[in-house]
Order: sequence, then structure tokens, then C-alpha cells
Amino acid sequence: MIRPSTPDDAAAVVPLIDIVFEEMEIPALMALPKRELYPLFEQAFLLPTYRYGYPQTLVHEGTGGIDGILVGYPHSAEAHIDDAFAPLLPKLGLTHELFPDSETYPGEWYVDTLAVAPSARGHGVATQLLTQIEPHAAKTGARCLSLNVDETNPRAERLYRRVGYGDSGTLMIGSHRYKHLTKPLPKPKDGQ
Repeated sequence: MIRPSTPDDAAAVVPLIDIVFEEMEIPALMALPKRELYPLFEQAFLLPTYRYGYPQTLVHEGTGGIDGILVGYPHSAEAHIDDAFAPLLPKLGLTHELFPDSETYPGEWYVDTLAVAPSARGHGVATQLLTQIEPHAAKTGARCLSLNVDETNPRAERLYRRVGYGDSGTLMIGSHRYKHLTKPLPKPKDGQ
């Protein structure tokens, strides 16, 4: 079952977000033990305007609990999506933002994070999440969905292409080069 996330989901969602953090190799996060990192991001998850806050998160709930997440927002939110997290940065020993690179472009609804628990991979969880977000994104007036896939992750890239994403350029996020992929969104029907 796919549903919007709630504040009660924090403890289940943060380890899934961390899957992506580990792939991104963010030095400041890699230096922290999970026992310090997870409580901080659980606290941040409760912030409604934060990038990884519960209102930006869809969850897939399998028989064993939450086993997949999709985090996203419209491009128009990107400039301030991390502002709510700034007061927590000193707890990480940081004085600057974690995500300084722009990851999306005007007119896009950005899939920031898609993560599936290892035990649930290969069962269509990611495909379901990507499909379920489309109507929501279309209602925001975005012309397309977008996401970034690390050039060293061909398995994820195949999934995105299979569900209709195509090339739209490349960009650097941190120390990794990513392919920027987009998928056109249908215009919402009147009354939706």
C-alpha cells in the first residue's frame, strides 16, 4: 500500500533515506555514527517544510512495514527546502548547508529520493512509487517529473527509462556526476 507519510513514520523512513546518503558519499554524514545521525534526521522529518520532511514523502507499506519511500517537491520549493534544517546543522558540527548544489530546473516536480529496502527490491515497489506520484505532481502545474541518477547506477537508470524518463542533461551533485532525467506530465483535467 502506498500512502502519504505521517510524523509517526520517522523511525522507519530515516534508514531508507540513509541508503541514498551512503550512495552520495556525503563526507559530513559519513563521519557520523548512525546513533547520532538517525535521531537528528528523525527530528528533521517532523519539520513540514524540510526537504526530507513527512509532507514531501510517500511511503510504500509492505507486510513487514515501510519498505520504500519517494521524497519530492516542485522546483519552486528548492531554494528554501533546507531552511528549516539550518538550526540543526550545528548538531552535525556543520556551519554550511549539506546540499548546496541545485538539483532541479524550473517547471519540474523533482523526485529527490527514491529508496527501497534491500529485502523489497525487485518486487515493483519503486515502480509503484514513481507511478503514484504522477497525479500529485501534475496537480502542482509542473510540466514534467525529474530526477537525477548517478552515472554509476545503471540498474536504477534502467528502471527510470522503463517507466518513461528520458535524458535531459547531466550535472554534478557533490563529487558525483548525475544524469538528469525527465518525464512529461499530462495536464490535469478540469476539476482535479
